[in-house]
Amino acid sequence: MERVELLDTTLRDGAQCEGVSFSVRDKIEVARALAELGVDLIEAGNPGSNPKDMEFFERARGLELGPSRLAAFGPTRRKLAAAGEDEGLRSLLAAGTGTVVVFGKSSPLHVIEVLGTSLAENLAMIEESVAFLRSRGRRVVYDAEHYFDACAADEAYALETLRAAARGGAEVLVLCDTNGGSLPGTVSAIAARALAAVGAPIGIHAHDDSGLALANTLAAVGAGAVHAQGTLIGLGERCGNANLAVAACCLELKLGRPCLAEGALPRLYGAVRRVAEIANVGLHEGMPFVGRRAFAHKAGMHVDAVAKLPASFEHVAPELVGNERRFLASEVGGRTTLVDRMRAIEPGATKDSPSVARALARLKAMEAEGYQYEGAEASLELLLRDSAGERARHFELDHYRTIGEEPSKEGGGKARARAMVKVLVGGAEEIGAAEGVGPVHALDLALRKALKPFFPAVEEVRLVDYKVRVIDSADATAAKVRVLIESADSREAWTTVGVSSDVIEASRIALAESIEYKLQKDGVAAEAASRE
Repeated sequence: MERVELLDTTLRDGAQCEGVSFSVRDKIEVARALAELGVDLIEAGNPGSNPKDMEFFERARGLELGPSRLAAFGPTRRKLAAAGEDEGLRSLLAAGTGTVVVFGKSSPLHVIEVLGTSLAENLAMIEESVAFLRSRGRRVVYDAEHYFDACAADEAYALETLRAAARGGAEVLVLCDTNGGSLPGTVSAIAARALAAVGAPIGIHAHDDSGLALANTLAAVGAGAVHAQGTLIGLGERCGNANLAVAACCLELKLGRPCLAEGALPRLYGAVRRVAEIANVGLHEGMPFVGRRAFAHKAGMHVDAVAKLPASFEHVAPELVGNERRFLASEVGGRTTLVDRMRAIEPGATKDSPSVARALARLKAMEAEGYQYEGAEASLELLLRDSAGERARHFELDHYRTIGEEPSKEGGGKARARAMVKVLVGGAEEIGAAEGVGPVHALDLALRKALKPFFPAVEEVRLVDYKVRVIDSADATAAKVRVLIESADSREAWTTVGVSSDVIEASRIALAESIEYKLQKDGVAAEAASRE
């Protein structure tokens, strides 16, 4: 099947997403991540719009990207200007990329009202700009802005703009659903007519304002498009762009259309996380194919069926895209959910093992109280070890006290709190006290201080994230809360959960389990090492 060329515009259109700002170093790291997937074109910015983009292109000249190529982006020449003297076009050449993406107007409305010029001049601007860049040895991708909206008003003129770009030497004509309002049927029909009328390769650039960017991308490919644009995790202005990670999976696994480097799909799961981390955005874990929940099974009957026949509830194998199958432990899950996890603790465990029955009963009772273990797998492991009689009790928190204070002007307006804890370790006891910026912080410091004489490893634990969720808002300030605490040491991260109508108590439970899990896993690792 014919290859579909992918252009990723994370560094240009994705950077226009609210809350996203890339440094030059960030842009280089994103480019590397995309290159590891074999994305054909990496649209890296408009060198004529800001110094940072030009600095990137200057620093990227020695960047090794394998088969991937950088592309600079910019508009056609200004009205009534000579292409060779246009600053924007000259900046595209100065970027030093072998491929240039040029955008122009497709709609008479935009030509007259936005550009303030004639329809004939607009055609000349498109053709002359493309021809100038081609004469300087650049490959040109032409983006036809607002193409589908333009066709609704005057398709004959919209087609003339494509012909102008083709005459200038553009290698691919990209139909842009700039406002994101088109439907797949419309995209398919218009793309097919454009291909038939112009006879040049066409592409698609879809925005997600109607939630249809992916569908419109696939519709255009179905109509003959051989080039698709988007961003790896869907970032973009307003509602975002077509999600190229999902599009690539659909193209390769569903349509048999290669679009990434050979063997790159299993690297996709890691790549989307790398780009999300660089962009400093939360990744939607419900994303098809590469979201953490994409192959997560919770209902008992589903879990049982997937354990016997994965294809019963999975449309593709998770390992094809670097993902993994997960059986979620919850009150709607069955024993099959827990068996695999229990086998890591009790190798001979089966669905009929007493330890599995105890774990399931405990799990359902705890979730009835408001606990949730789907995102707190460290707490789940402690529960399973408890049910199997394999949980070491390293310490007991005898009691604790926290005192909060209203911020004072003398103290710089910062809230302060104090905590005192008493822990029992074997036959010994220890008291720890500490001051923090809030009661949870103070409690965390006091607990570590009390445990450090017995377990120096607690100093390795650091708190990474802290989340509080109200379980039943109808109870107002008396509602139970669920606290999730993510902790980490130098080797891994883990999450624990605590529930109470007192947020401090819920935090205390999660903090204590976090430290207990650390000591438990260190003990298991040491035992395994002693047997080798």
